[in-house]
Amino acid sequence: MTRILEGKTALVTGGRGGIGRAIVSRFLREGATVYAADLTPQGSLAAHDDDGSVFIKLDVTQEGDAIAAMDQVLADQGKLDILVNAAGIEIEKTIEDTTLEEWNKSFAVNCTGTFLTSKYALPLMRASAQSGNSASIINFGSYDGFIADPGLAAYCATKGAVHALTRAMACDHGPEGIRVNAICPGYIDTPMLQSFFNGDGSGGGGGDIESLQQAVRDVHPMRTYGTPDDIANLVNWLASDEARYASGQLWVLDGGLSAQVQQMKI
Repeated sequence: MTRILEGKTALVTGGRGGIGRAIVSRFLREGATVYAADLTPQGSLAAHDDDGSVFIKLDVTQEGDAIAAMDQVLADQGKLDILVNAAGIEIEKTIEDTTLEEWNKSFAVNCTGTFLTSKYALPLMRASAQSGNSASIINFGSYDGFIADPGLAAYCATKGAVHALTRAMACDHGPEGIRVNAICPGYIDTPMLQSFFNGDGSGGGGGDIESLQQAVRDVHPMRTYGTPDDIANLVNWLASDEARYASGQLWVLDGGLSAQVQQMKI
């Protein structure tokens, strides 16, 4: 069987989270050398497994950490073919209830983190593109960057910013052979989603968890929400040479949720 990422080097931020782990696992199966960058080896799933990836401790809000991570990849591999900016946080509040500290933290992780890792990855990715390979940056937006769920004001704002940044990066670095896209998930079964169900924000509200989960499934035309593997499948294609003409796009993956004229309020 042909492995479409054979010989490529990838770095995934949030690589020990729900979606990040799925991406790392898929990249490894496709033959890539993978660096899983996160705050801890356990990540949000509180699990540690020797999956064959290289762990890098990375706080995406810290410039020094971003520089150190790319220095390690450069020393080990001499280039970087794929960067996935999957690290992110969600705060379930309206702007009135959001503190300035929470607002700034949301932008620091979701936007500044994408900026910093991309900024310091670019020289390594130019080296990849100049050698004739397809260099690919994949950011994480959200369907909440197009429309809004209630009680997620800061999150929605950060994802809209990532969408705009993705387009700008694609325009700036396409001539260098570097493709830039964003994946915009809907509801995906991750620790973040379970926190949404259990929280006091728009997902919780004191309701029964199983009823809330079923209500979320029912509002989708496909009557289910997604899995991290669903996201990893699209990331894998965008990372590969098969997607050589795909750049500057916002790829919505939400089971048809945002295609509806009106959505049920959860």
